[in-house]
Amino acid sequence: MDERTQIELEAAVFRRLLKHLDERKDVQNIDLMILAGFCRNCLSKWYVEAAKERGIEVDLEDARRRVYGMPYEEWKAKYQPPATPEQLARFEEAQKRHG
Repeated sequence: MDERTQIELEAAVFRRLLKHLDERKDVQNIDLMILAGFCRNCLSKWYVEAAKERGIEVDLEDARRRVYGMPYEEWKAKYQPPATPEQLARFEEAQKRHG
């Protein structure tokens, strides 16, 4: 496989991941952090970092809009309830595992 094809496939996978996360708004960021050690906010930060590595300036809020499909504050207000005490406890334990 040539490099261009690989990049196109990776981009398609990223778009599918974003679509999947958009369709699963019920899956909270804290739950993603507990289980996988990353969340939508991490993807936004990685997007900014990847752009910076290529000499491209991308604002974090613009990256979040790309990942969340809307402004982050709007997404939080619509879809992100406060974390439960159980989620917070599981998150603290996960932090120890994920470092």
